[in-house]
Amino acid sequence: MLWIISSLVFILLRIAPGDPVDAILGNRANEFARESLRIKLGLDKPLINQYLEYINHLIHGNLGISLNTQEPVQVIISKALPASIELAIFAILIASFVGYLIGFLGAVKPESRIDFLGRIFGIGTYALPPFWAAMLIQIIFAVSLGWLPIGGRLPPGMSLPPSVTGFLLVDSILNKNIEMFFSSFEHLILPSFTLGLLLSGIFSRSLRLNLEEILKKDYIEAAKSRGINESRIFFKHALPNTLLPILTITGLTISSLIGGALLIEITFSWPGIALGLQEAISQRDYPVVQGIVVIISSIVVMISIGIDIAIAYIDPRISY
Repeated sequence: MLWIISSLVFILLRIAPGDPVDAILGNRANEFARESLRIKLGLDKPLINQYLEYINHLIHGNLGISLNTQEPVQVIISKALPASIELAIFAILIASFVGYLIGFLGAVKPESRIDFLGRIFGIGTYALPPFWAAMLIQIIFAVSLGWLPIGGRLPPGMSLPPSVTGFLLVDSILNKNIEMFFSSFEHLILPSFTLGLLLSGIFSRSLRLNLEEILKKDYIEAAKSRGINESRIFFKHALPNTLLPILTITGLTISSLIGGALLIEITFSWPGIALGLQEAISQRDYPVVQGIVVIISSIVVMISIGIDIAIAYIDPRISY
């Protein structure tokens, strides 16, 4: 899978409109300067040679050098990835709490007003355009009410602390900078809340539908006929059996969040890997785009494998 993705992104970048040399030098550069830069960047070589060199570097863990900044791609990703992971963790916590709570309440009282509102919430949040929801939340909480910062990771003028883990909240604690901790947390609230709210509909719908299906099973009816308390049936027998599909959805959502929050990161000027990918695409920076896609794909594949292993461990009926 990683080889297929790596090959596809290599091919698509080469056939897409635009030239890295034009992105770096502009359209007014003379032909000598353009050709010199093309040779320096290795873009004058035959396509098959570029591909084989690219695959060889990947096998050896070398993601290449940025065409624009001449900085190793590993360094660029290591700076941006922690910000995306930090955003994804808080967004998943918010989405899980809100989504599973609404789905649980709807399943406990089916066809009630709570269930009806929960269904509307699930469909509505899933259908909301991310950029529109982000701008609306910015207007309400940052512009109109002035409660929270409108974007960024830190206020202007405040420099990043010495990097230990790359996670700003953790690094501010390790550097005993309480002011920076609260400031970074304030900047994290709006983007994580927006992303979590948009994802919560998926979680609420999945839990609601899976519980509804489980509660119709024969063993649930058999438990009711034996006079077992309904709350015990719900928590002991029904809820645990929804764990497998919920675990799958949660795991895949987490992995896709690492690179899938592009519109949120752009709207909130969040310096994550998705924003870095968008900038690299606009600059035709082939190595950075390739490196980011490979890293995101690797994370997705690893989490998918971890989910499969966890499911097989939880459910003895499943084997590979």
